[in-house]
Amino acid sequence: MQLDSTAFVGDRELIEALDTHSTPVSCGSDYVLFRQGDPAAGLYIVRQGVVTLSMISQDGKSLFAVHALPGSLLGLPGVISGQPYSLSATARAGAQIGFVSRDEFTALMNAYPLLSLKMLKVLAAEVRSARKALY
Repeated sequence: MQLDSTAFVGDRELIEALDTHSTPVSCGSDYVLFRQGDPAAGLYIVRQGVVTLSMISQDGKSLFAVHALPGSLLGLPGVISGQPYSLSATARAGAQIGFVSRDEFTALMNAYPLLSLKMLKVLAAEVRSARKALY
């Protein structure tokens, strides 16, 4: 299965709004941002560098791996739904990542409802990419 890595990228206005509410994540060495099945604690913004997204099957087999591009929003489905992360994300050494907690994300969406539409565009792109990969 091959996902389109551009599916995770938000537009500039959305990234800037989220980034002003983010906390830097130190990635001096490879760093696991989240694992598939972990509770969704927040949203990660790829500012720069390499982050690998992956999914494994219930029997432990790798289903896919894709590199997230700068501007990617990682963990969005889990944060919005309140469900565990459906993928794993590992930042490579030197990556620049921002973290927005689930509470901060919710407050931001409530304060700026138009950003929610931009979030829906990212989610829709993720869904289209997954469906295309399955087809």
